[in-house]
Amino acid sequence: MKVTYWSDYACPFCYIGETNLKKALEEACPGEDNSFEMKAFELHPEAPKEGTAMTLAEAAAKRGTTPDAIMQRLSGIMTMAKEAGLDYKYEKMLSCNTVDAHRLTKFASEKGAELSEAMTERLYKAYFIEQQLVSDHQILADLAAEVGLDRAEVLDFLATDKYEMDVRLDEREASRYGIHSVPCFVFEDYYAVNGAMSKDQFVELIGRMKEDIEKRRAEELMKKAQANAGMACGPDGCEPVE
Repeated sequence: MKVTYWSDYACPFCYIGETNLKKALEEACPGEDNSFEMKAFELHPEAPKEGTAMTLAEAAAKRGTTPDAIMQRLSGIMTMAKEAGLDYKYEKMLSCNTVDAHRLTKFASEKGAELSEAMTERLYKAYFIEQQLVSDHQILADLAAEVGLDRAEVLDFLATDKYEMDVRLDEREASRYGIHSVPCFVFEDYYAVNGAMSKDQFVELIGRMKEDIEKRRAEELMKKAQANAGMACGPDGCEPVE
């Protein structure tokens, strides 16, 4: 199954949703050739490249709520993450600009789908589990080298603005499609699902989609057959097919 999804490395639900979806596809589509294409969606394009650690009080003031409310929300996110097998550590997380991380993902995809997927997973883990600064070029180059990319080549690439326009085009495409929050998953260029789900919810959803896809393909095949109809024979004789 083909999956295109808009995501940001600073979005906790994106990592959770992507992790659960991949597990669901392994269960619901065993042996099938599943493909993933990540499209960029910066939640905070104005964020500085220097990492900042926001206190509960600062986060509460920014959102017009209380530190207790923020802590309750973070606890809920960490519980969801743990259920997905991810050990989030919000207390040491560094908020930063993610455009270079998205550019690096585009660079990796140029080298192949497997490298692109590996780079995506490594960046998510670096941000949410290891609290690494994914806007720092040296750190990005180290992470890229871990998944098999050439470190020196990555550093040279990051010193340019290559793929920045591709990141902007992804975001414009999201806006054109009415996507204003992430994660947003699009299956087979047809079915859009906004938000993270549990693995079991994804399995159920994929099952329903596969049934609908097969029905839609059968209807399209019949329409094509009728459009190209000629002479045929049936129990009542031979005549043009209507």
